[in-house]
Amino acid sequence: MAVAYRRRISSLLLGRAARNVLARASGKSVALSRFWPGRTDRLLIAPNDLRTVDATRASEIYAGRFVFAGKIVTSHGRSIFELDPPSEDWEANLLGFGWLRHLRAADSAITRANARALIDDWISKPIRKRGAGWRADVLARRVISLLSQAPLVLNDADGKFYRRFLRSLTREIRYLRYTMVDIPDGVPRLQVLIALCYASLCLANQAKHIRTSSRKLSEELQRQLLPDGGHISRNPGALIELLPDLLPLRQTFAARNIAPPPALLNAIDRMMPMLRFFRHGDGSFALFNGMSSAPSGLLATLLAYDDTHGIPMSNMPHSGFQRLDAGNTAVIMDTGAPPPPAVSRDAHAGCLSFELSSGTGRIVVNCGIPATGRDNWRAFARSTAAHSTLTCHETSSCQFIELPAMKRMLQGAPIVSGPSNVGVFREAANDSIQLTATHDAYARQFGVVHQRSLTLSSDGSRLEGEDILLNASGASTRNKPDDYVLRFHLHPAVKASRLSDARGVMLVLPNRDVWTFEAVNDKVDLEDSVFLAGSDGPRRTAQIVIRQNRKDSPSVRWSFTRSSASAAVTNARRDARREPELPL
Repeated sequence: MAVAYRRRISSLLLGRAARNVLARASGKSVALSRFWPGRTDRLLIAPNDLRTVDATRASEIYAGRFVFAGKIVTSHGRSIFELDPPSEDWEANLLGFGWLRHLRAADSAITRANARALIDDWISKPIRKRGAGWRADVLARRVISLLSQAPLVLNDADGKFYRRFLRSLTREIRYLRYTMVDIPDGVPRLQVLIALCYASLCLANQAKHIRTSSRKLSEELQRQLLPDGGHISRNPGALIELLPDLLPLRQTFAARNIAPPPALLNAIDRMMPMLRFFRHGDGSFALFNGMSSAPSGLLATLLAYDDTHGIPMSNMPHSGFQRLDAGNTAVIMDTGAPPPPAVSRDAHAGCLSFELSSGTGRIVVNCGIPATGRDNWRAFARSTAAHSTLTCHETSSCQFIELPAMKRMLQGAPIVSGPSNVGVFREAANDSIQLTATHDAYARQFGVVHQRSLTLSSDGSRLEGEDILLNASGASTRNKPDDYVLRFHLHPAVKASRLSDARGVMLVLPNRDVWTFEAVNDKVDLEDSVFLAGSDGPRRTAQIVIRQNRKDSPSVRWSFTRSSASAAVTNARRDARREPELPL
């Protein structure tokens, strides 16, 4: 394991060093690409923008108030691009120009003039050459935004602005092509290739670039998209990042009367069912591997493109997730090994963690990670303790690079060790569905293997579980810590109260459903926790905690049970929604 650990770190560092050398070698070309005017192409088509719009924000932008990533900056008559950004997230949002969609939604002569003035200001400011504006993912977002919102910007524009706009856009597209040698793996690389495909389709005289960009995008989609539709990073949020761009790209190919690459069509067809797989009854996504809150409007828009409209699949073996559905109850469980180190900068140590929901109420969750300001919470959010699973000796099941120098060079803290063998067994009986999974992340350090079994009743009213620490084959547990903790993080909307016998917790959901957690043979504590993935930022919540010693008790049996009163109310509500039968 030590040799493999060193080998992974060496591979990551050598890869990063090689990209730095290539980036420096192409530095002169990159610098020239910013200023070389090149040929001004005609704009042929503007792709659709599926992301959610808010026309009321147009008046804020017109007034010089720019609200991004939880921060507000007022320009007070100065250029917004000259002001110091309050955070990197705020700067990335500003320079990605996604806010143009809000101006377009307002659809007035004032908003069109305002959009042109802001873009003209951006084009003419020398200060724009620094900062996050030339980060590959931000530049890709800006190119897509400017192409998508071209009707807003160019409607009623004079010829001089039209030519200046296209010259600037052409320079940025050329610069984006040069930066391909130094783009982080994963979603950022796909975003750049998608932007280059858009550019080649939307501008005239780009036949050569259409073929090249389509081929490169196809190769990258085949590499990053797994056969079951999940992303190689195992982050459900990657689907929400990519589909709003891939779906209009498919339409743009059709609008140009060019056959879309088969890899693009196959990727979309595989990704759409995954949206339903990770979705709870309230429309939110399960919080695994860097997933945060997802805009409900955007999710609804994406699901409208799903032609299947069926129930979610239960097994995603390539992505490493399982789902149990019965009645109104859903359980989603992480049963996969960590992603490859190069795409693990946002991955979490949450193997065998699960989330539980009943109808529109989420009960058990993982802590997730905030949409903005992630650096403050990243270390905790990625730890095993932030997930609803078992933790040995308060040690995460994955190891992350911690040395500051390495983190700076690698632009993050990838996973370098974790579970290498994750076993999954699933079976269905007449009255239940059973799922058993194991992982060996603690085998070397503590000599144990974690096994978790879940059994969901056929009506969804009871979830039984058992967590066991088994002796790892060939490993010794002598003189090794044997304490462990079992955690179940609760959603902030759940009201929890500990039962008087200290063996259970009563849970009341917002819809008045009552569930009871019980661990008959173990003491149950109710402790503070934090829900990081709220749409309004981190929120205080509670967690059910069971602390044990492996020598005294190597297993813990527990259950979540919905009360019969809750079931009666649910049935009554279902009956009330049914259409009355007409008399014969």
